[in-house]
Amino acid sequence: MSESWDRRARLRVADAAARLMVEEGIRDYQHAKRKAVERLGLNARSSLPTNVEIHEAIRRYREAFFTEADYAHEALLWRTALAAMRLLEPFQPRLTGAVLEGTAGRHSPVVLHVFAETPEEVLWHLMERGVQYRELERRLRLRGELRAFPGVRFFGGEIEVEVLVFPGIGLREAPASQTDGRPMRRAGLPEVLARVRDLEGVARVSPPGGRGG
Repeated sequence: MSESWDRRARLRVADAAARLMVEEGIRDYQHAKRKAVERLGLNARSSLPTNVEIHEAIRRYREAFFTEADYAHEALLWRTALAAMRLLEPFQPRLTGAVLEGTAGRHSPVVLHVFAETPEEVLWHLMERGVQYRELERRLRLRGELRAFPGVRFFGGEIEVEVLVFPGIGLREAPASQTDGRPMRRAGLPEVLARVRDLEGVARVSPPGGRGG
């Protein structure tokens, strides 16, 4: 197998996996890769793209195929993130994940990290405000090892919000990104508020019709 053919195959898999992640809401890179290989009818032993290559393919897909409605939905994701962070402000919320990275699709949730001495503090806070939630657990890599972090899932209107609870000290050190292994990027309220205001400004000055598909 030539190196050029191998590279072309990897890019095809990356593009197909990116489309699956955006259009079908698949969040696990390995699952997306396997499903992309099956759809393309490639050998299961084909050279697979890295998560970073799929991440870049998602950006290309968005640039090529996103419509005005998709960008309107993205703005809704940011507004939902801001509202959820204000709701959870006592726990120093941080936005992370696809919304912050600019790779979100129609099925992407808003993902927040919050910080408390115990998860129960967050649960009581939500219950006192009448928020209906379901508990969950996510395994993330921190300091080289997988650790389980408790959390909750609730809806802000039509948008799913996923909140993971870290101990207070967790504010100083982010878990590793599934994409490149580096510490996850996190954004606080001021950055999210600034982004929402930017999006509102774009919406106000955009001409009728704008970018469509």
